[in-house]
Amino acid sequence: MTKASELREMNDEQLSFALQETQKELFQLRFQAATERLDAPSNIKRLRREIARIQTIRRERELSQQKTA
Repeated sequence: MTKASELREMNDEQLSFALQETQKELFQLRFQAATERLDAPSNIKRLRREIARIQTIRRERELSQQKTA
């Protein structure tokens, strides 16, 4: 799991890439859950939180850019 401080050090492109990769991984886990092959259901919760963390940081940056403009 990536900490928020580590995510804040990333640039926008890296954040977008991390978001895409995490969403792909979440999709795969959901597919495994649907086919009853999921080993650790807690991973779904972990990925959902990480996606929320990334989106929050992206939104913070968006709002800070609006304030400066």
